Amino acid sequence: MAEQKAKKKAVPAYKAGRYCPKCGPGVRLAEHGNRWACGKCKYTEIKPKQ
Repeated sequence: MAEQKAKKKAVPAYKAGRYCPKCGPGVRLAEHGNRWACGKCKYTEIKPKQ
């Protein structure tokens, strides 16, 4: 049988995002469809309509 080599894909460590202004650096805002939200302090920013 022929051996198959597994290809390794370069995956970024994290997606560039926004930090929570209340919690500070290290706590990222989760990106939802129409808003960014902090899971720690519940801070929410509404995305501008395009």
